[in-house]
Amino acid sequence: MEPVKPSLELLRGLTDEHVLSALMRQHRMTRAELATETGLSKPTTGESVRRLSESGIVVDTGERSAGGRGRGRVASYYALAADTGVALALSIAPEGIVAECVDAYGDVVARAEQKVERPARPQAAATAVSRALVGVRRQVTQPIRLAVVSAAGPVDRTTDRLIEVPDQAFLLGELDPAELLAADVAGPIAVDNDVNWAARAERDNAPELRDFAYVFLGEGLGCAIVSDRQVRQGYAGMAGEISHLITTGPDGSATRLIEVFAQLGLRQPDSTAIDVDRLLSRIRADEPAGSELRRALGDAVRGTLAAIVALTDPETVIVGGPWGSDPVVLEAIVDAASDLPRPVPVRAAALTAEPALTGARSEALQQLRAAIIAGATPTST
Repeated sequence: MEPVKPSLELLRGLTDEHVLSALMRQHRMTRAELATETGLSKPTTGESVRRLSESGIVVDTGERSAGGRGRGRVASYYALAADTGVALALSIAPEGIVAECVDAYGDVVARAEQKVERPARPQAAATAVSRALVGVRRQVTQPIRLAVVSAAGPVDRTTDRLIEVPDQAFLLGELDPAELLAADVAGPIAVDNDVNWAARAERDNAPELRDFAYVFLGEGLGCAIVSDRQVRQGYAGMAGEISHLITTGPDGSATRLIEVFAQLGLRQPDSTAIDVDRLLSRIRADEPAGSELRRALGDAVRGTLAAIVALTDPETVIVGGPWGSDPVVLEAIVDAASDLPRPVPVRAAALTAEPALTGARSEALQQLRAAIIAGATPTST
């Protein structure tokens, strides 16, 4: 049996995808440069540029290469059309709301921030999201084609609404980010919790990472489980919610992890949120107070890690978050974890600056590029 030959339309589609991907990486290119970058022939590349120009996805920028006098012919530069759109990456977190728009080249073309009152409430968070969205809309003229949202709380996999759970540090209730953004975002809106996005960013930063647990220690507590480079969300999206795991309390008794910080006097007023500044100040205090707190936190996290390792079998454990990645804290955790029933390497997260937003932004960029490529329908003439 002779192999089935791909159709002309399929071949054109693949060619156009290569050309668009090259333009997204390089911003602007001549036809000759595109042929070199993609490995396609110059006639094939030229036909693709023609099709994409006719469909309005690619435009002649009006810029010309330096030619003449032995330097070759003058060539036109091509780029994506200005109206190809942008993607929105949105972070909803205790430290505030951050909205960014990223274009298909990967450039952040707009950013707006809004503070959130403490303790946070759903309506206050929703108002801050709306104001941040207004802020980025003022900075861009292109349509927002899609959005990716990182939220500090568990997210229902079927509805994309946040799930209200006991002892939440950041009280978002059943906030619906997709509903808040629907009027301004033309396409799909993806929502997941911040720890999952931070884990994805850590994974993308280290290609060798395949199976790991990402433990987030900040105002709230969380964990992302990555297996075969995929984040495992669980049936309802609640995988990795570690606050109520039973661990060792300051007095050696069995205690829920979230309660350890109440017993240590490390909660913010009228909230279950951890007072990060107070924790870091006290853990560096003069002896014996500092060493006693380091021991208590090390024991509490060790008990949590024992459960995570037993149930998920990670190759390594990565610790992130405002106090989890602090060198003094990390040393206490590593020391305490050295005698786990099943020891695994424990290290600090490599990405510490807005890791959840970084993960959401990366996904928004990938989705935007895929949407542009999918919309490039070849014309047959």
